[in-house]
Amino acid sequence: MAPPPAESVAARIAPAPLQRDSKINRDLLSVMDPPSLKYFLLLGLAILGVVQAATTLLWQTWEGLGIAGYAHPIFWGVYIVTFVFWVGIAHAGTLISAILYLFRAKWRNAINRSAEAMTVFAVMTAGLFPLIHIGRIYKFYFLLPYPNQRGLWVNFKSPLLWDVFAIGTYATISIVFFYVGLIPDLAIARDRSTGWRKLLYSALSLGWQGTSRQWKSHNRTVLHLSGLATPLVLSVHSVVSWDFAVSIVPGWHATIFAPYFVAGAIFSGFAMVLTVMIPVRRIFGLEEYITDYHFENMARFILLTSTIVAYAYGVEYFIAWYSAVEPEQTAFFMRAFGPYWISTWIMILCNGVFPQLLWIPRLRTNVAFLFVLAVLINIGMWFERYVIIVGSLSREYETAVWGLYIPSAPELSILAGSFCWFGMFFLIFIKIFPVVAIAEVKELAIHERAHGGAH
Repeated sequence: MAPPPAESVAARIAPAPLQRDSKINRDLLSVMDPPSLKYFLLLGLAILGVVQAATTLLWQTWEGLGIAGYAHPIFWGVYIVTFVFWVGIAHAGTLISAILYLFRAKWRNAINRSAEAMTVFAVMTAGLFPLIHIGRIYKFYFLLPYPNQRGLWVNFKSPLLWDVFAIGTYATISIVFFYVGLIPDLAIARDRSTGWRKLLYSALSLGWQGTSRQWKSHNRTVLHLSGLATPLVLSVHSVVSWDFAVSIVPGWHATIFAPYFVAGAIFSGFAMVLTVMIPVRRIFGLEEYITDYHFENMARFILLTSTIVAYAYGVEYFIAWYSAVEPEQTAFFMRAFGPYWISTWIMILCNGVFPQLLWIPRLRTNVAFLFVLAVLINIGMWFERYVIIVGSLSREYETAVWGLYIPSAPELSILAGSFCWFGMFFLIFIKIFPVVAIAEVKELAIHERAHGGAH
C-alpha cells in the first residue's frame, strides 16, 4: 500500500490552532489567485470608462468649461457635487478602522481592510474634481501656498483653501494607516509567494518577522494613528460643509451643516462598504469570514446615521419656516415642489425612508436587500449634494437672475468615469493585496478559542 501523502500526515499531527491558521491563510490569499476572464472583462470595462472620461476632460481643457453647461447663476455643478460625494464615501474606512479600533469593536476586523482601501481610492477620486472644476488643470499650483516670483499668495480666508489642507491631511493619514495595517499581511503573502510578488511583498513588508517587539511597536503605531485619524473624520467633512455654510446663499447659511454633513458622510460611506463587500464575499466565497454578523452591525450603523440625516432634513425645513425669511422659505419650497423636485424626493426616500426598513431584524441580515438598499443610498446621497448645491444656487435672492441647471453630457461622462476610476483601483487592489486583514482575523480566531466560540 502506498504511504499517505506527506501533506495529510502533517495535517494529522499539526495542532488544531496551526491547522486553523493555515486555513485562514489559504482561504484569504486565494482571492489573489490568477484572475479569471470575468475579472479581466470587469477591469477592461473600468479602464474603458476611465479612458472615455479622460478624453472628455482633454476636450474640456481645450474648449473650456463652457461645454459643461455652466451659466449664470450656477457655476457649481456636477463636479462639485461629485467632489463632496466622494469625500463623504472616504469617511467609512477611517470610522471602521480608527474609531471602532479605539472602542475595541472586534467585528471590524473582517471588513476594515476593504474599508481602508476604499478610503484611499475615494480620496484619490475626490481630489480630482477640484482640479477638473477649475478648467485649466495645469494651473492647479495656484491652490498651493508657496513663494513665487509673481508675489501671489493664496487666500487663507477661503474655505476652498481649507479643503486643500483638510483633504491633503486626511489623504496622508489614510494612506499611512492603510499601509501600517497591511505590513503583517504583506509578510504572510511574502512567505507564500514567488517571482515578482515575492520581491514586491519583501520590499513592502519592511523585514517583518512577527517578533513580540515588532508587534508591540505595530500595535502602538496603530493606536496613535487611530487617535490622529479620529478627529479627522469630524473635521474634514465639517470643513467641506463650511464651503457652503459660511456663505449667505439661501439654504446654505446654517449652523447644522457640519454635523449634518459628517453624519451623511458616514452614512454614505457604510453604504459603499456594503456595495463593495457583498459582491466580494459572494464571488470569492468569503462567507466564513465576512458573516451576517458583520452585515448586521453595518446595517445598524446605517440605520442610526439615516435617522440623524432624516432629522437634519426635518430641521432644515422647520428652521426655514420658523425663520420667516422669505428667500429661505422660497428656497426650501422650490426644493420640494420646484424644478428639482424629483431630485429632492429621491434624496428623501433613499436616505430617510427606505433605510428605516432596517428596524425589521431579518432585513439586517438579508444580503440581497442590503445590497439594493446600499445602491439606493449611494444614489440618494449624490442627489442630496445635488439638491443642496444646485437647488440653492439656482434660486437666490433676486428672481430676475434665477436659472435652471441641467447636467451636460461631458459632466455625466466624467461622473461615470469617476466610478470607473474608483472601481479600477479596487479591482487591482484585490488581486495584489489581501482584501481581508489576515492577521486580525487570526486574532479573532484566537479570541474565539479562548472564549468558547463567541462572534
